[in-house]
Amino acid sequence: MGSLAQKLSGIVGSAFESQGLDKSFGTVRVADRPDLAQFQCNGAMAASKAAKKNPREVAGAIVEELQKNPVFSKVEIAGPGFININVTDDYLSAYLKETGADKRAGVSDLGHNETVVLDYGGPNIAKAMHVGHLRSAIIGDSIRRIMKFVGYKTLGDVHMGDWGTHMGMLIDDYITRGEEKIVLDTNLNSQSSIDALMEDMAERYPRASGAAKENPDLMARAHAATVKLQNKEQPHYGLWEKIRDVSIKGMERNYAALNVFFDLWKGEADVHDYIAPMVEDLQKKKVAIESDGAQVVPVAEESDKKEYPPLILYKRDGAVMYGTTDMATIVERVKLYNPNKIVYVVDQRQGLHFEQLFRAARKGGLVKAAVELTHAGFGTMNGPDGKPFKTRAGGVMRLDDLISMAEEKAKSRMDEAHLAEDMPAAEKADVAHKVAIAAIKFADLQNSRVADYVFDLDKLTSFEGKTGPYLLYQAVRIKSLLRKAGYDITKSSPLMLADVDRPLALLLTELPDSIEGAVKNYFPHHLCDYAYRLAQAFSSFYGNCHILSEENKALRDSRLSLCAQTYRQLELTFGLLGIDIPERM
Repeated sequence: MGSLAQKLSGIVGSAFESQGLDKSFGTVRVADRPDLAQFQCNGAMAASKAAKKNPREVAGAIVEELQKNPVFSKVEIAGPGFININVTDDYLSAYLKETGADKRAGVSDLGHNETVVLDYGGPNIAKAMHVGHLRSAIIGDSIRRIMKFVGYKTLGDVHMGDWGTHMGMLIDDYITRGEEKIVLDTNLNSQSSIDALMEDMAERYPRASGAAKENPDLMARAHAATVKLQNKEQPHYGLWEKIRDVSIKGMERNYAALNVFFDLWKGEADVHDYIAPMVEDLQKKKVAIESDGAQVVPVAEESDKKEYPPLILYKRDGAVMYGTTDMATIVERVKLYNPNKIVYVVDQRQGLHFEQLFRAARKGGLVKAAVELTHAGFGTMNGPDGKPFKTRAGGVMRLDDLISMAEEKAKSRMDEAHLAEDMPAAEKADVAHKVAIAAIKFADLQNSRVADYVFDLDKLTSFEGKTGPYLLYQAVRIKSLLRKAGYDITKSSPLMLADVDRPLALLLTELPDSIEGAVKNYFPHHLCDYAYRLAQAFSSFYGNCHILSEENKALRDSRLSLCAQTYRQLELTFGLLGIDIPERM
């Protein structure tokens, strides 16, 4: 179906075709000057070269053709050849009725059930999750939601770090100290038991890691323990299984608090058995070669303007690298899911690694040429001082501590605004959690993912300005208004548009453009921008006209219908961002 601008592009494109010109010249977009027109087409400027005519002459012929169409209330030439367009209220109303009844809100099927694997998350087992895991989870989950909505078959993979030397260090420490029972006796059905092991590992790993780095004998033992683990020897493998299960329980709790979802809970261990056959195949193809005792895949190309080191598969001592497991993960994903796209939502500072990985995968024939491999990188989350976000003591903040801080700040903000005062304690706590998560997520997602941004808890929890709490408040206010009116949120009434209603009605036609913009380059901030503009437009609409007090029933129902469609679009947009709306505030 598309946005209203897209529908108009089809009509105006046909007018260009009637003049012997390419229909692409008929692209219509929302006008830069809404005081002059609702929509505009600038194609006559470019078409004039193909037509070998003056732009105003080309525009004049197009305007003459369009004026015959009853969907337009105004079509006129502006400036050197721009075409300004207004549509009739009946046409605008019919479009909103159609999209209001559409489960996809007018958005076209862009995915055609193609499979997309999204790699986001990346926590290590046996370690507490921290703020460094925040952006990947928030951005990746939103991209997954958006792509699923537009018709892709999506698979979100957490891709844990669960198979490296850090596990050898930790497991060797338990065994050497004779403390395996601390791990093995952990009850997976007891939150307190899980928490106790998580705290023990959080204290134990830094100690074991620091000692191994200072003592070559301990490091050798850690490497030996890693080999035993990867050979599935006992007790190493049994300890690892329990540590992994407990770690996943902790991750699930953190991700659930963030309203982040994964289809796949896989890690590096899942692809271990793919590595040897993959490397053998690459050696047979002469894609993998020996270099100073190591096995590598050269990825440099003649056209390169900078140096691209080879991707290392095996180090001299036979150890595997991140690149090795990432290559094997591609093999597994192709075998199990046959994806059309694999998208990695990972810190953009890993750009070189992914360029090496993608080149090596293509050179080795691990993916078909048509399969898209994308690194959707993101910038840094900084504190108010402009440096990477830390605790006041200068350490990396745990994720659950950050969420707790945001919840406390949300409660304080709600008290200041006299919100939720009549609620039971449990409901108020739930609302505060939703406000906190909206604050955290919107603060992140409103920025282009490639940009660094400042995480300022005081600003992002405000109920004023471009913040998650402000948007939630607007949505809840609409829901409250409809509840008072006894108007069903799912209902649509015939529209009777006055001048004060039209800006909101027109904005409601732009949602498909925003969603498609978010899909095109994996940029959720397009949806944040739209949600904020919609909230502002509603606030202006609410302040400038009668709704509940309107005496004309048809006009009252029309305005309530606009309110309902505004709420449905906000609810849809928030859902794609991973934000839940409270029932009341």
